[in-house]
Amino acid sequence: MKMLDTRLDMSTAIPSSMMDVDLTITWIFEHVMRNNGARHVVSRLDDGTTFRYTYGDFGKRVAQLAHALVELGIKPGDRVASFGWNTHRHLELYYAVPMIGAVLHTVNIRLFPEQVCWVFSHADDKLVFVDASLAPAVANAMATNPDMKIPFVVMGESDVLPGAQTYEELIAGRPETFDWPSIDEKQAAILCYTSATTGDPKGVLFSHRSTVLHAFGAGLPDALAIAQSDTVLPVVPMFHVNAWGVPYLVPMVGANLVMPGPKLDPKSVIDLVNDEKVTMSLGVPTVWLAVRDTLEATDTYLPSLKTLVIGGSACPPSLFDDLAKRGIATVHAWGMTEMSPIGTLAALKPPFAELEGEARLDILQTQGYPPFGVQMKITDDADKELPWDGKTFGRLKVSGPAVSKAYFRVDSNILDDEGYFDTGDVATIDAHGYMRITDRSKDVIKSGGEWISSIELENLAVGHPAVAEAAVIGIHHPKWDERPLLIVQLKAGQTATREDILKFMDGKIAKWWMPDDIAFVDGIPHTATGKILKT
Repeated sequence: MKMLDTRLDMSTAIPSSMMDVDLTITWIFEHVMRNNGARHVVSRLDDGTTFRYTYGDFGKRVAQLAHALVELGIKPGDRVASFGWNTHRHLELYYAVPMIGAVLHTVNIRLFPEQVCWVFSHADDKLVFVDASLAPAVANAMATNPDMKIPFVVMGESDVLPGAQTYEELIAGRPETFDWPSIDEKQAAILCYTSATTGDPKGVLFSHRSTVLHAFGAGLPDALAIAQSDTVLPVVPMFHVNAWGVPYLVPMVGANLVMPGPKLDPKSVIDLVNDEKVTMSLGVPTVWLAVRDTLEATDTYLPSLKTLVIGGSACPPSLFDDLAKRGIATVHAWGMTEMSPIGTLAALKPPFAELEGEARLDILQTQGYPPFGVQMKITDDADKELPWDGKTFGRLKVSGPAVSKAYFRVDSNILDDEGYFDTGDVATIDAHGYMRITDRSKDVIKSGGEWISSIELENLAVGHPAVAEAAVIGIHHPKWDERPLLIVQLKAGQTATREDILKFMDGKIAKWWMPDDIAFVDGIPHTATGKILKT
């Protein structure tokens, strides 16, 4: 169905009497400085030491950085890259770069060297800020294209990149205030590339307006619900779609922000949560599965931690249960780079608030429903919209003010005729708006003309006490076209046979969904953003 032009003739409409204020990152920054300046940022550095300051002091350093960028010749529209961990310096870049009209390009530090060099070139970065511990990785990337020359600024101390300036020397002695320019809200602010499971990464340009509206939507009570009384730890990397909006949302509401730096092993995360009395954390399942295992092995609790937001890939049901026993509520979230990224969160609507046990867990295990600002639908392969009955599978499509309509420097339309973006996921949506992803369209297993969800099989297998991680892929079958193969990584020191795991799964899924075989492996590969790499 073609999109209909339903716009009214506005020639006789009466203009409003309201102020016309551009929704920009500068607007967030000025609000933080006026209202939340006494709240704190804590940053753990490469050497394990901790740096602390207030948002007020943060603002002074942001101004100093802005002066330095202008002196280095950075102009509006120029791309400035960051290659760093979650630290206070990286946070300063998140504000200074877009507030002078330039674009911050947050580079995924887990890309292959050739891909790092490729995104530097594709983005036409004029300057790269790199954490000292990551300087060798950048040097390796640059070695793949010796003809490419980009100036570097090292955040910390390193002599790996000859001629690079150091961050602290760059900003030292500069004025602590800046006359911020007026910026159009539709101007680009952040450039983030997809994780590129196939082909080259694709760039998504977030505008100031989309960034602010995303922060508003993500902060609603039935979304992330962050309050000024919170202390928030983003384990999700800042290069992973702006740490899901945390660098803007948390200062905006005035919550304390704890930046974990490079050490994300279970002990470091547990110590940081306890030392800083973290109330909320956000991250991918792999990090928290390891934390869970350590908590259980040592019978340790995290008394301050009340909420854990899990996204990036499906959250195994066992993680919900195990963390709940330790007083931690797990909120399932879903999104993607093209959505800035938050698309849904699994808060409990009033009809389900009193549910307990398996019924409650079944709701929490959905990807959730969209906050204000996100619209979605499911369609068949002919683009016919399908019903929200919780059973019908379809292609998941989304639209909204924080959803991308194009890729950077790619001349092609990525929206359907009604202005929706095809996420590449297969999903159901129920009558209450709860969306459940059953697979990626490229990963769904088509057996005898019917679909089998690899995600559901993976989540079930991970529920076995000996299984650390699982992946399901389709393998060719002469009669059924495809059949599921379960790939299992066991927990350290645990044993299980093929028969043990199949017996555990028996009765919990349809007989014809049962994997044909199980392959045991020492490790399961992941993409640069922590998702299982099924290729």
